[in-house]
Amino acid sequence: MGATAVVSAAGMVFDDRVLVGSPIWFKPFKFSVSLAAYSLSLAWLLAQLPVGGRAARVGRRAGAVVAASGLVEMVIIVGQVVRGRRSHFNNATPFDATLFAVMGVTIIVLWSATLLIAVLMLRARLADRAAAWAMRAGVVLALAGSGVGFLMTQPTPGQVRGESDVVGAHSVGVPDGGPSMPLTGWSAVGGDLRIPHFFGMHALQLLPLLVIALPLLARRVPRLRSERVRSRLVVLASLTYAAFFALLVQQALRGQALLRPDATTLTEAGLILAATGAGAWGILRTEKKGMAS
Repeated sequence: MGATAVVSAAGMVFDDRVLVGSPIWFKPFKFSVSLAAYSLSLAWLLAQLPVGGRAARVGRRAGAVVAASGLVEMVIIVGQVVRGRRSHFNNATPFDATLFAVMGVTIIVLWSATLLIAVLMLRARLADRAAAWAMRAGVVLALAGSGVGFLMTQPTPGQVRGESDVVGAHSVGVPDGGPSMPLTGWSAVGGDLRIPHFFGMHALQLLPLLVIALPLLARRVPRLRSERVRSRLVVLASLTYAAFFALLVQQALRGQALLRPDATTLTEAGLILAATGAGAWGILRTEKKGMAS
């Protein structure tokens, strides 16, 4: 994946072709970076399973399936870029449709292998409770984020399976390839399912980072030295992450651009933040009372 990211970055510099309103090498670059981060995170999760046990052996095989599925996905994406063709939602020719069908199968296989890893993590006994919560919540949210991809394959208004050259879309309420946000390429004028897809999948990296950050903060905040407090804060953060993920899915399906939230979206976001703040205050306040007594 690292080599593909380098090649794709070079392609964005030296290849000026544009496809669906974006530099043609931008998609393989994003996918290679994202899949590399995803695979490394899964490898770290699997390393937490008891060495030599049945769960570890099953987990290694599931991890190998994830890596192989990602490799097939990248081969097709890069191959289509070389041909100057869309990789996703492309039914223009029987060959293009076959490639997209293969990609669909690999994603199902990848998702199923990740589900197996999630089951292994939920059943594993891990010593650090905060880390256990972060890993379990992270892999479940990653599954949910990956699952958003299936929504993208549904025909949009005006598309007909077996007849349209393109079936499916990233955007909701607007055509793919319109005005987009810098760096991400997400739609700036309509809903975009890639946003909750990205947010959910990368819970696998962000929640474990919180586990790393809390002990560092504990050097300055004595109440964070309690494992119980850290575990509760990680649970709270996981619930907050899940709530924002659900909000992003709702916003995308309503055809609303990320940076153009309406009153409903802002109200829901405010309620989530308020609940999170109240929860954190309650956790820390309870610990303060315990320390005082």
